[in-house]
Amino acid sequence: MNRLDVVTFGEAMTLFIAEKAGPLHKIESFTRELAGAETNVAIGLARLGFKSGWASKVGSDAFGKFIMNRLARENVNVEHVFTDERFPTGFQIKSKVVTGDPEVQYFRKGSAASFMGAKDFHEEYFSGARHLHMTGIPLAISEHTRDFAQTALSYMKELGRTVSFDPNLRPTLWSSKQEMIEVINQFAMKADYFLPGISEGEILTGYKSPRDIASFYLDKGVELVVIKLGEEGAYYKNSSEEGLVNPYEVKEVVDTVGAGDGFAVGVISGLLENLQIKESVLRGNAIGSMAVQFPGDNDGYPNRDQLMEFMKLPIQGVN
Repeated sequence: MNRLDVVTFGEAMTLFIAEKAGPLHKIESFTRELAGAETNVAIGLARLGFKSGWASKVGSDAFGKFIMNRLARENVNVEHVFTDERFPTGFQIKSKVVTGDPEVQYFRKGSAASFMGAKDFHEEYFSGARHLHMTGIPLAISEHTRDFAQTALSYMKELGRTVSFDPNLRPTLWSSKQEMIEVINQFAMKADYFLPGISEGEILTGYKSPRDIASFYLDKGVELVVIKLGEEGAYYKNSSEEGLVNPYEVKEVVDTVGAGDGFAVGVISGLLENLQIKESVLRGNAIGSMAVQFPGDNDGYPNRDQLMEFMKLPIQGVN
């Protein structure tokens, strides 16, 4: 019997968001939040009633304690999160913007999470989950975290569990663009569900159209490809069907960070509930649309009642 619906892993950081717009070096007051692509997904799924777990390492410092307390409050299982006395917990600072993407600065080199390697992998914890969600970030952080990712992916595939993979490209973390493309694609081709953004798909495959990008991965054995198209919604394709799912109308975009992770929450939750692919992608669009209306990375992620209410709102191009 599975103890968890979904398990994920990676690095979480304490996030300081500027309270006023302007260059970061001129800001005096910040609000503290939690940041991390994988923790975003774990939190989003937990709010929808799924049993989610997150594996990682944190330092024995205030940032590490904050992360653990916040995840516990969100009902995310942290039994596979270990405290490393030798290394600190990473953190980041983010600007407040009126329009566009915020400026983000990271302080994560040599963090406790970057030293989580294959020897830290606990089979019993992962075998208790029916689905694994991964991002490309741990593949870039260090050789340790890449080894952990390879171990987790191989183990869950051996058990016959489904795997979703969001590339979450972070070029500055890689030694070269070519290495990033090669390594990300190695992992993507072993996933069941691949969830890139359109610009990520172009970088990883060289193709520009969503259909060609999707076909590239389907030909390599991926079961389903869902491509985020931003304001145009999302495109999906598997071996038997494809489609474009229009986005929800958003009156004001406050912050785009975390929208992609929210989209993953919607798609994964729908597939785990055996919804049709189109319905799952529509749910992804809904949570992504909710996320961009809040400043924190996961502030806008809904509980189930809030999601159902939001999904009654108009969809662009649909009367």
